[in-house]
Amino acid sequence: MAGSKDLAMPPGADPASLSRYLNEAHDQFVSTGQAAPALRQLVLDSWQRSVDGGLDPEQAMAAIRLDDAALAEIRDTHPLAAGMPVIRRLLVESAADAGLLVAVSDAVGQLLWVEGSSSLRTRAESMHFVPGADWSEGSAGTNAPGTALALDQPVQIFGAEHLARQVTPWSCSAAPIHDPDTGAVLGVLDLTGGAEVATPQSLTLVRATVAAVEAELRIERLSPNHQATAISSGWSLPALDVLGVHGAVLRHGSTTTRLSLRHSELLLLLAESPDGLTTAELGVALSDDEQAQVTIRAEMSRLRSTLGPIELSSRPYRIDNQIETDIARVRDDLDRGQLRRAVASYRGPILPASTAPGIERLRDELHMYVRSCLLTSDHADALLSFADTAYGRDDFEIWQRTLEVLPPTSPRFAQVSAHVDHLDRELG
Repeated sequence: MAGSKDLAMPPGADPASLSRYLNEAHDQFVSTGQAAPALRQLVLDSWQRSVDGGLDPEQAMAAIRLDDAALAEIRDTHPLAAGMPVIRRLLVESAADAGLLVAVSDAVGQLLWVEGSSSLRTRAESMHFVPGADWSEGSAGTNAPGTALALDQPVQIFGAEHLARQVTPWSCSAAPIHDPDTGAVLGVLDLTGGAEVATPQSLTLVRATVAAVEAELRIERLSPNHQATAISSGWSLPALDVLGVHGAVLRHGSTTTRLSLRHSELLLLLAESPDGLTTAELGVALSDDEQAQVTIRAEMSRLRSTLGPIELSSRPYRIDNQIETDIARVRDDLDRGQLRRAVASYRGPILPASTAPGIERLRDELHMYVRSCLLTSDHADALLSFADTAYGRDDFEIWQRTLEVLPPTSPRFAQVSAHVDHLDRELG
């Protein structure tokens, strides 16, 4: 249930009377800077942030920052692309019938998809509510997508609660979408139209759709076919997921197995060593203490029984099948410059509970590769998504680089700047 501060038009409110009041409050604020007493604090704070950032309420137009090529590239690599079928099924189809628009932004407020009523899309073009436009507060003033990003919470904006004059005939309900693994903000889902969009039911519908999208992203990542590579027989390669999990998840065919930490370490070490490893080499990779070779042979025998069709040879130990790992997917995306996709796939350090020297080396190498690619990039959305994670939260260089590339108009700019100052003092 939405809280009262989230609702632009509480149950029982008269839309016409509320609209008249808000138009008067808007005129008063724009001409004098004074706030009407009944104006929602959420709205007043957003108006103040917008004008403090230099936005002109009478002239502001959302900036169109992405051309067709850049937009297509971001759509192709953005993790929310996997959630669009759910959004279309649960929201876009009914919105189109009701004469409404559905928009999805990235984490910095750039609209990636705007779908729904064709006639309303044509009208919305006049205020730059189009794919590729920046609807952060600093670019477009107070609006549901931008303010939801600024506050990281669901937001409704009714009529003249918008600060930019040309947007005041519209209403919108929006909610952030979070990465189900890392908690990072991926973007915002927004429903835009007339007064009917400012009802409690509309915000409930948006929030329910967001929950369904986040659930779909989690299910999609657990799917046996998630980014699996097809081979000529029509089957998918066995897949091993080790990022951000205490025990690896192995998928082959329709079978999913969660491995113990020791078996996770052994299988990953072999997957990363196509030429195989001897018992002695495995011992060194598993522990700084000397491992009894008989113990490793016993573990390998038990591991073999869990591998199903995956063949494990010995002398040296090696995997005869090709196994796809989530580590390899992250590396491939980084090699191709697909930073947004790489960050979405990098759901945490490799087997974080492991203290095996060989795993620690792999963990450090991958983390440093992800960081180095981000630190030399201008991709604010990818940097923000990495910085928002538990493993990026205290990374001063990542936050500093994010601040360097983040537009001052971004709803996150002030927060990022404050966090950089905080980390600087902590390191200081």
